[in-house]
Amino acid sequence: MGRRNKKGQNISGWVNLDKPIGLTSTQGIGKVRRFLNAQKAGHAGTLDPLATGILPIALGEATKTIPFAQDHLKTYEFTITWGQQRDTDDSEGEVIEKSDVRPSAEDITALLSEFIGDIQQVPPKFSAIKIDGQRAYDMARAGEDVQLTSRPVFVESLALLEARSDEADLVMICGKGTYVRSLARDMALKLGTFGYVSALRRTAVGPFTEENAISLEKLEELSNSAPADAGAPAGVLLPLETALDDIPALAIKENELSDLRNGRTASFVSKPDFERIKLIGLEENQTAIAMFQGHAVALVERKGPNIKPVRVFNI
Repeated sequence: MGRRNKKGQNISGWVNLDKPIGLTSTQGIGKVRRFLNAQKAGHAGTLDPLATGILPIALGEATKTIPFAQDHLKTYEFTITWGQQRDTDDSEGEVIEKSDVRPSAEDITALLSEFIGDIQQVPPKFSAIKIDGQRAYDMARAGEDVQLTSRPVFVESLALLEARSDEADLVMICGKGTYVRSLARDMALKLGTFGYVSALRRTAVGPFTEENAISLEKLEELSNSAPADAGAPAGVLLPLETALDDIPALAIKENELSDLRNGRTASFVSKPDFERIKLIGLEENQTAIAMFQGHAVALVERKGPNIKPVRVFNI
């Protein structure tokens, strides 16, 4: 492969990485940037090193849509091993409690409803939450007594897939900030035993699913076979607007395109133009994505009969 620009290529879009076990989210970003020689990247939600699965990585202008990707519901498939509590609430930690109690499938199923909806949850001590400017996991590894407070999280659904003598497989759809490790710990305690997450896979983050994901091996293979400085290989990038699939899309005209790209408010005061706002059901102060000839132009907000640019995409 030829020598590439040191600053990297100006690539915009999403790489839906199927992260392998043992890799941190930061390492995943680094590998994607290196394989594609991309200038700028960020991810939409950390995935623990011991977890596998969906890690959406934004490149270039797509980084402006990361908050929308983070707000999507996430799907996890995981295994709880019963009879032990570990200080990390996963298989990496030290055993701190033991129990001979093993819940039945009926016991587990009967409990599930208590963990669905708006619930309170105390994050694991080994988590990235900050306490007085320090990461909780750094404090825990240093032997400090980490005290985290309960906080509200949302679980849309929780189901038992299979129960075995010492473990159970479950699937959960939840909102941001929900810790699978905390859920496993709390379920076990409610069942009169201890438990930890021994396997974890994220199968979806909103529109980012296993069906449109790519492995590191495939990404490296495609990038090595592509010409230098030719942009991302075909089949690698998802469109910038992928993360915005649940917000209204407003088709704009050429004169409105010029206004928005230059940071100016576009007027929709005439009846035909205002009808376009009404047609997509755009409410006052609501965010939409402005589209011109099928391409994302800007994130905009409605202010009465006007459309105000919030984030302009320079692509």
